[in-house]
Amino acid sequence: MSIKTVLTGCVAAIALTGTMTTLAVAEEWRGWNIHVEDYPVSHGMERFAELVAERTDGALTGKVFHSGVLGSQPDAIEQLRLGVIDFGVFNLGPMGQAVPEANVTLLPFIFKDIPTMYRLMDGEVGEAIGEGMRARGIVPVGWYDAGARSFYNGEGPIESPEDVAGMKVRVMNNDLFVGMIEAMGGNATPMAFAEVYQSLSTGVVDGAENNPPSYESTNHYEVAKYYSLTEHLIIPECLCISLKAWDALTPEQQEIVAEAGRESAELERELWQEREAQSLETLKGAGVEINEIADKSAFQEAMAPVYEAYVTDNPEMASLVDMIRSAE
Repeated sequence: MSIKTVLTGCVAAIALTGTMTTLAVAEEWRGWNIHVEDYPVSHGMERFAELVAERTDGALTGKVFHSGVLGSQPDAIEQLRLGVIDFGVFNLGPMGQAVPEANVTLLPFIFKDIPTMYRLMDGEVGEAIGEGMRARGIVPVGWYDAGARSFYNGEGPIESPEDVAGMKVRVMNNDLFVGMIEAMGGNATPMAFAEVYQSLSTGVVDGAENNPPSYESTNHYEVAKYYSLTEHLIIPECLCISLKAWDALTPEQQEIVAEAGRESAELERELWQEREAQSLETLKGAGVEINEIADKSAFQEAMAPVYEAYVTDNPEMASLVDMIRSAE
């Protein structure tokens, strides 16, 4: 039998059995990450890549590009949808521009607490948002923790919504966040995160809001020493795969990737809680005044106009909003 005949037979066998994908040479996925290497999200992503490589016997590997070197978050989301980037971890804030279902998680106080967020995102709420992602070329495989966001300023503790009245507060560029501040009588000031330190030090804004690691690691506490644990926003992050990359996998490989995503999320959540505790200790040591708010009901009630406007503009999301708010 000639070599040509053998090769022809092999090609025919591959075509008939549909195993071209599994016989292909090893592939390396490109992963986008906005954070520096030594960060809970980054460690979670690296663990994900390790598990996938190990469990596919090296047929599928991943390289994580940290610090946003592959582009800004909105650009990276579009690259993911096009299959230019294979995987990444994205905050559901920017994700909402492409996936309207993700915006539900941006409503103030929609999650009662972090454990409730975990349970809902790992269950029916995550599935509902995931359906919206899939329809737009994105496959979620793990929900990461990004903590709870609270207010900080240089004037004094925030104990009630009235303390925000008249205050100029930096927010992310999203109408929901602007509405949140305005509902308490404050003046919302959308601006890039990189501009916040200078704006606080010069009085362009009176305060801002973020999670403890972000507040601490950027040294914002140097110019805003009052940190009030309103925990008004709990916005999860998503370890996502490009649908184009996902569809190129065998069913067995898809299960490996999905399981690795879930396991990496468990690690990231543990690391996040550790990092948050460390940040709070650092802040206390630096003389930051941290005040807990035992009863947040006044803040929650002040958000009624925000919810009303959101449901009016997005009636198809009403059932998802109710699902989250009614969770015990």
